Amino acid sequence: MKTCRSALLLLLAMGVSAPCFAHHMAVVVSKQNVVTTMTSAQLSKVFRSETKRWPDGKSVTVVLHRSSAGESITLQRLNKMSAQQWRGWIADHKDSVKLVDSDDEVLTYVASTPGAVGLVDVRSVNDRVTIVRVDGKVPMEDGYLPH
Repeated sequence: MKTCRSALLLLLAMGVSAPCFAHHMAVVVSKQNVVTTMTSAQLSKVFRSETKRWPDGKSVTVVLHRSSAGESITLQRLNKMSAQQWRGWIADHKDSVKLVDSDDEVLTYVASTPGAVGLVDVRSVNDRVTIVRVDGKVPMEDGYLPH
């Protein structure tokens, strides 16, 4: 009984000390995209469809999830919008945004579309896309994206 209790306490301590991965998102672009770093302000303009072209002239295609709490919270904070304002923005821009159902669909679309940009859970990132540094930071680093 004492061994079981000790094991349970050890597991509890490990769980509490482990980092929380909730809402840790990564900005991803196609491997053909020349952009590998952006400021938060530049990224906000890209995700609000204010920036229409990348520096190399390719059209920007914003890829968003139809439903992703982590993505929504991150983009609301990045764009300084309430949840209601963000939902309204999505509804108003459905023609200029590609909506998908999963991180895998975001990654597939971004990998095959040179001007595409999307957000995925950091644990979903693969070698088919490039992770964009934001404000000089990488995912999971303090200050990478608001979450």
